[in-house]
Amino acid sequence: MSVPPLLLIEDTPSLQMIYETVLRNAGYKVVSASTAAEGLAAFRELKPQVVLLDLMLPDRPGQELLQEFLALAPETRVIVVTANGSINRAVEAMRAGAYEFLLKPFNEQRFLHAVETALAERAAADPAPAPAPPRTTPEPPSGFVGSSPQMAAVYDRIASVGRSKATVFITGESGTGKEICAQAVHAASARADGPFVPMNCAAIPRDLLESEVFGHLKGAFTGALADKPGAAAVADGGTLFLDEICEMDMGLQTKLLRFLQTSTVQPIGASHPRKVNVRIVCATNRDPLEEVRLGRFREDLYYRLHVVPIHLPPLRERGEDVVEIAQSALEKLSAEEEHNFDRLAPEVADLFRRLPWPGNVRQLLNVLRHAVVLNQGPEITLDMLPIALQQEHDRITASGHRMPEEVGGAAKPIQIEDLIGRTLAEIEQMVIEGTIAREGGSLPRAARVLDVSPSTLYRKREAWARKDRDDPADEPEKDLHATH
Repeated sequence: MSVPPLLLIEDTPSLQMIYETVLRNAGYKVVSASTAAEGLAAFRELKPQVVLLDLMLPDRPGQELLQEFLALAPETRVIVVTANGSINRAVEAMRAGAYEFLLKPFNEQRFLHAVETALAERAAADPAPAPAPPRTTPEPPSGFVGSSPQMAAVYDRIASVGRSKATVFITGESGTGKEICAQAVHAASARADGPFVPMNCAAIPRDLLESEVFGHLKGAFTGALADKPGAAAVADGGTLFLDEICEMDMGLQTKLLRFLQTSTVQPIGASHPRKVNVRIVCATNRDPLEEVRLGRFREDLYYRLHVVPIHLPPLRERGEDVVEIAQSALEKLSAEEEHNFDRLAPEVADLFRRLPWPGNVRQLLNVLRHAVVLNQGPEITLDMLPIALQQEHDRITASGHRMPEEVGGAAKPIQIEDLIGRTLAEIEQMVIEGTIAREGGSLPRAARVLDVSPSTLYRKREAWARKDRDDPADEPEKDLHATH
């Protein structure tokens, strides 16, 4: 079956001619329109896979046309084009369902790359022309549990992108399993035998981040007592995973962009760069387009990294997955702790389905660890859950609905009576953990509320975990990420 031509909707004749020439020289068929009315008529006739849409049209706003295109054919990849300085319009278009945006002026390479990526993804989404057997839920990649339609789409995307060399940009709330997703992309790639090197950009102090990414030579700065290869060099032949990428310092963003453009690293103190072969997978719990708009994330770096997006849905949107994950985690925890749990009580399973889980899978695992460590089986009952969840069950039972302001194990407001008689260290931990819970498990957001560096919170939590290692009920999750 022949591929329909691209549809270009641009009202400036000179620009329309330039875009047509670039596309046709690259081997693409193009049909052009100068108004929204012409564009809509051509769209209905051609049914294009990819549309290039100027947002400033003479007869109708481009945003309205975008919405109509996606209503007629939701699978269409629409690349919106707007003038430099109009990034707010582009952000609104992305939220409305646009595939990508280009700000004028843009170079030919960037233009063609956006078209090529959109066509490749659109082609991958097309059903095979031959009759196919009824679709079944794909097997979850290693580390994932869940068979909801939302996760089936994620599994398909991982399998598809794993075989390519494209940069992957993972988004999702804290606790949804972004590192597990990155590992699955690596495992599905031709680089699976190479190293997978994770780096949390928020957990490393700003003045050490460059050294951690690109390395340093002995004596390059005070404290550099030996040569240190950076994460980019260690990941040579494999995958470098940059978690919390939007927390990266602007100065280092510039160096990361240069690394992506040249595939070379130059350790601090080195006189010459060296070539490396690394695939980049990055992740954030923020809205990257909003970070671009606010000037906290470089627009050109966003273009380089946001090639193939994967969005992980929050646990509250995954339906019965919450029970599947809980059952899988329960079996593993029970074996680890040598406690004989094998099931959830029906009222516990019902409560789990109704909670919003602001901390997502990570919060669910912590709840189960708490119950398993402190009790014996064979069944997880309501009285084994943390007090906050028991109270939430009582509220749901009494009112028939949940109270959104205080759910899912989020800490109740701390009263002064709760603090009397405690040490300052205990009070600090209560305030920090309470703030993290209120911010949905996001350490970066909690750090902004507390006016400290995210790395400070990571270090404090690691210190508390080491101190309480003899009390597994409070130990942070490690091995259980396999149940994400």
